[in-house]
Amino acid sequence: MKKLEKKIIDRAKAEEVSREMRVAGRTLVFTNGCFDLIHPGHVDILIRARMLGNALMVGLNTDDSIRRLKGPSRPILDEHSRALMLAALEVVNWVVMFDEDTPAELIKAVKPMILVKGEDYKAEDVVGKEIVEEYGGRVEIIPFSKHYSTSSLLEKIRVEKSR
Repeated sequence: MKKLEKKIIDRAKAEEVSREMRVAGRTLVFTNGCFDLIHPGHVDILIRARMLGNALMVGLNTDDSIRRLKGPSRPILDEHSRALMLAALEVVNWVVMFDEDTPAELIKAVKPMILVKGEDYKAEDVVGKEIVEEYGGRVEIIPFSKHYSTSSLLEKIRVEKSR
């Protein structure tokens, strides 16, 4: 577990590793989300995101942030559990939590060269697009290999439970 814990970093450490990568001429890829129930769709996007650069940093909404965005019944798993599961994935180099409703401030601090989201987003609607493009970075939209969503999985569980 200690190895996984080392991959969960705070904002100051995230800024430091990002700065070190830029100085070394390496490409940092960044994506973000709630990752409330990690499913194959998440894993697929994370794998493909990591292939775009030298390292992958995942911004993770805190529990409070998720409650504000999705309501009092979410998250299903607490932030530490979600961070550990993401850290357990070999393709994820670092996980950094953010408490704001959007990752804009974290993106400003970290300055990734590539900002990744799934195809449920249009590039022009991605939070942080203008930020990364301002310093020469770019947004990549990754198509789903198969569509999964946490909300639809939760609905399926509710339906099954009511039978």
